[in-house]
Amino acid sequence: MDESALGLLDRAFARATGSPRIEGNAVRILRDAAENFPAWLEAIGKAERTILFESYLWADDDVGREFVAALAARAREGVRVRVVYDWLGSLGAGALWPELRAAGAEVRRFNRFAITTPLAWASRDHRKTIAIDGRVGFVTGVCISAAWRGDPARRLEPWRDTGIEIRGPAVAELEEAFAEVWRACGGEALARKDMTAPDAIAHAGDVTVRVIAGTPSAAGVFRLDQLIASAARDYLWLTDAYFVGLSPYVQALCAAARDGVDVRLLVPGASDIAALQPLSRAGYRPLLAAGVRVFEWDGTMLHAKTAVADGLWARVGSTNLNFASWIENWELDVAIEDRGFAGEMAAMYEDDLGRATEIVLTRRNRMRKSDDGVAAERVRHAAAGSAGRAAAGAISVGNAMGAALTNRRLLGPAESGLLVKLAAFALATAVVGFVWPRTLALPLAIISAWLGLSMLGKAWALRRQRAPSPPPARAPDDGKGGRAGGDPPDHDVII
Repeated sequence: MDESALGLLDRAFARATGSPRIEGNAVRILRDAAENFPAWLEAIGKAERTILFESYLWADDDVGREFVAALAARAREGVRVRVVYDWLGSLGAGALWPELRAAGAEVRRFNRFAITTPLAWASRDHRKTIAIDGRVGFVTGVCISAAWRGDPARRLEPWRDTGIEIRGPAVAELEEAFAEVWRACGGEALARKDMTAPDAIAHAGDVTVRVIAGTPSAAGVFRLDQLIASAARDYLWLTDAYFVGLSPYVQALCAAARDGVDVRLLVPGASDIAALQPLSRAGYRPLLAAGVRVFEWDGTMLHAKTAVADGLWARVGSTNLNFASWIENWELDVAIEDRGFAGEMAAMYEDDLGRATEIVLTRRNRMRKSDDGVAAERVRHAAAGSAGRAAAGAISVGNAMGAALTNRRLLGPAESGLLVKLAAFALATAVVGFVWPRTLALPLAIISAWLGLSMLGKAWALRRQRAPSPPPARAPDDGKGGRAGGDPPDHDVII
């Protein structure tokens, strides 16, 4: 591709993502928990000034406690430790935070369910990032849970996932992204001493990146993904954990494949979100018909979110190819423009296909698994569903119901089972309504009253904001990045 075309694409990428090119970085691929966890713990152990740690899912297990112990140890040594966790993703992990707070770390919770905003729960902080001392940063799909390590005794393989380590000026952008979520959680903004000026970070390599800090409705990664699908000339290889492609993106992939681009999609063979699997498979048919090659992972669970195209562009981060990630959530991805890095990503992708089975269309236009794949050693698949992923399952079911009622997209045989369950639920509800009408009327009345009172409460709060009050006096700094008298025990997101 000539320089003028690359220049036009660079401008298009900048406008689509709202993220500038950042030069002078070194980027290293970290594969699975076996490479991610040790790298994180080593960097935490060397922290001297600041640790900014953000993760959607924390589990109260061996891994969760190991990271809490490492962070608490640095906090006790005077390092300013700031942690953000998602309320829904980290349900059940409440026992982890007292130790961190007691050590001097500040912990904030993102978007706890509130009775005054009953629908705000759908927007989650799905990011997984770490920034340390302005020196090193990590962006990944890996969460703080023993599931990523697997359990050989139960025949559960480690979850397949991908992250990156970044050194160089781009680390300052990771800090800025963290600061944005920190403010959204309520309380004081991140202190400037916890941040690093980009020009204060020395170049660490020659890799160019864009840090795409996604926020609800911004759709930066969605626009980038469509641009890459439109611009790819030779190949576009995608890995995704929870694929439910929106129609514009599916059409972009199909158009690329028809134009001779080698488009491949690698997805889990079995998902930890039970309702999502039939929806993902229902989306295969138009892709396969257009020439897109689809592969299912044979291991316990594939959780990576990556893309690589034309030996030049790559993306690694937290964004899945579905509505929740593209539109609803706070996500963070890094787009890398470097031939060496893209070559490593492509080689890793081809290696992953050795553990996957291709899905093909038969002459009768039916989908089946290819007979060419080598059978993998039998392993157990991930357990279906968790409270932390309930939102994705609800959105998936809603997508299927909407397609069935509006006929805006074709449904495939893979979705028949899900529609039978939805139909059974709807008919059962109808029977209850005919026989015991009060059983349905009372919950409906309660929900309507709840929504009405919550909107009145919000309106009252907005009216009270008309007259601005003077800002509260700042408490003196306690020398550890907090305020004298201690930090509040928890914070909630401002929606």
